[in-house]
Amino acid sequence: MRIMFINNAGGGLAGNKEVEEGTTVSQLFDKEVGGGKGTDNYTIKVNRDLTTGDYVLKEGDRVSVTPNKVDGA
Repeated sequence: MRIMFINNAGGGLAGNKEVEEGTTVSQLFDKEVGGGKGTDNYTIKVNRDLTTGDYVLKEGDRVSVTPNKVDGA
């Protein structure tokens, strides 16, 4: 299924992503941002609403990941 993923961490990127049915926000975060950073240091929204890591993504969802603090700032 296709979702829109907006990564505001680092250089940032936005685009459509293909993910498997049943993928949770936590699984997507680990795959795309990962590095053992954990979701506590990020604001994660689905369709402009704050969400939890166990939210199961649906076709057409818009996911944005924004760090709460920018490294070096």
